[in-house]
Amino acid sequence: MIKQFISKVVKGEDLTEAEMEKAMTEIMIGTATPAQIGAFITALRLKGETVDEITGAARAMRAKATKINVNNHLVNIDRDEINIDDETILDIVGTGGDGTRTFNVSTTTAFVAAGGGIKVAKHGNRAVSSICGSADVLENLGVNLDVTSTDVEKCIKEIGIGFLYAPIFHGAMKHAAGPRQEIGIRSIFNLLGPVTNPAGASVQVLGVYEQSLTDKIALVLKRLGTREAFVVCGEGTFDEISICGPTKITHLKDDNVHTFQMTPEEYDLKRAELEDIVGGDAKKNANITRHVLDGGKGPKRDMVLLNASAAFVAAGLCDNFREGIRIAADSIDSGKAREKLHKLVEITQACKPFIRDEAMGS
Repeated sequence: MIKQFISKVVKGEDLTEAEMEKAMTEIMIGTATPAQIGAFITALRLKGETVDEITGAARAMRAKATKINVNNHLVNIDRDEINIDDETILDIVGTGGDGTRTFNVSTTTAFVAAGGGIKVAKHGNRAVSSICGSADVLENLGVNLDVTSTDVEKCIKEIGIGFLYAPIFHGAMKHAAGPRQEIGIRSIFNLLGPVTNPAGASVQVLGVYEQSLTDKIALVLKRLGTREAFVVCGEGTFDEISICGPTKITHLKDDNVHTFQMTPEEYDLKRAELEDIVGGDAKKNANITRHVLDGGKGPKRDMVLLNASAAFVAAGLCDNFREGIRIAADSIDSGKAREKLHKLVEITQACKPFIRDEAMGS
């Protein structure tokens, strides 16, 4: 069946949502060969993924994902099963693959959001198309990745933040791991991770690597039932709100979508240069995260403040970005954000070792 879909996409034809769901299911159950997977995702990238295709693939991934229990009720990433009034769960994540080599902005921001009172289910993986993924930097910060889904539930419930390591929750994606690593280019999988949070995140701040994707991904999230989200792309290819220039932002709220632009100057923050926010390997990025959470000043902190402000607005803790920046600054300066990191390290390090198959990574 996937041969037919490859042929169609190579011709430049779009797949329907149902066709894409079937194709992705074949990949996840292991009937598609590595060569077919590589050809399929490359052809999609060259053609350009549509809202239907991304939505269909996301539905297939959600159907196969491990469920997670939060707030004493089973939360399935099929949004229809979630009582969104019962709890606000935030994910702040980027697609990666933006080529800017910034430090791990969304991971650092997740602790600031948690310190400000939001319950955070941070979804992520090791680096595939970037230098350092969220899992890489968290491991260097002392967070134990070898934990079960039950352990992650405990972290979210007890301290307000947990890391949902993709190989644990999306085991069916192990079949795509090899082809994706070998190809080494951005693909639909960069887009799927952020829209398939296993905790059924009701609100999101989601960074994408192309400005043309903000509206598209917002429409995908709308179809998948997300309550509120900011889909962002900084000028160029920043997959986060940028401190270096204007950012295109598409805001989804209550099924309504609108797009606007914001600049750091609007919020009395000084515009920076790219070299001011560049990161490096996992060890260097971990040190940057520590520095920001310890209260260090400068462009890196300012970038975190901007991204955290969007999280606070999306979660309903404030009505505007300026107030969100104030809450974010207090989260850092009070030590609450740093304490969230320390507690996550403490709890995960106390967990019993969990043997997993690294090949499951996507």
